[in-house]
This record gives sequence, structure tokens and C-alpha cells, in this order.
Amino acid sequence: MKSRTTTRTLKNPAAFAPLLAIHSAREYDTAVNQLNKLVDEIGDNPRDPRYRFIETLSVLIEAYDVEHHALADASGLEVLKYLMEEHDLTQSDLPEIGSQGVVSEVLRGKRELNVHQIKKLAARFHVSPAAFLPTP
Repeated sequence: MKSRTTTRTLKNPAAFAPLLAIHSAREYDTAVNQLNKLVDEIGDNPRDPRYRFIETLSVLIEAYDVEHHALADASGLEVLKYLMEEHDLTQSDLPEIGSQGVVSEVLRGKRELNVHQIKKLAARFHVSPAAFLPTP
């Protein structure tokens, strides 16, 4: 026997659109924008009830990225530069890496990202930490 709540809820599937699989670039952009807004609002606070929504959107976005935005054989530095360009970021917008001097050295290839920096960048951009690892 179906409950009233379930039946009523399922009559409006559009309300759940952000929780469904991403099938187009438009849906992807919408999910990324929604994720960015949530992260701006609640940050990295797993106690906020909306945090699970951040986790869900991250999984959906990552799945779409893997299928449609694969960066084959890109180095960690190339991935970082790509993400900076896509998000319209400058060196000063990357406190996850460190001071402007450290960021500059990383971007010029004079210094590699360390594990701590990689973890922070992966969390910020909602990608796998492996995306920032140097290619063999």
C-alpha cells in the first residue's frame, strides 16, 4: 500500500530533477551552479542538513565529468590551469595552494603540489584528487 506522501511527492518529478542523472550540458551547468551556491552558503559543514545534497550533486557531477569531460593524459598542472580558466580564477583565488609565491611556482612548474594541497583542491573543485597527480 502506497503512502499518501510518496504518491503526492512522485506527482511532481521536476522537484527532484537536480537529484537525477545528468544527461545534458544544460543539466550539468545547472547542477554545478546549484552545487556552488550550496557550498558558498554552508561551506564544509557536514552537520548542515543540506550537506548530503552537496554530496549527491558531487557524485552526479563527477559521473557526468568522467563520461563527457575526460582529460586524457593531462598533467595535474594542466588540470589546475584548466579549472582556473573555467572558473575565471587568478593566483590569488587559490589559498588552498598557499601564498601567491607558492602558487606562482606551482603554475610555472617549479614546484609540485603536495598531498595537502591536492586534497584541498579536489574538495574545492569536486574532482578526484588523482586529477592533480603528476602523470607518469
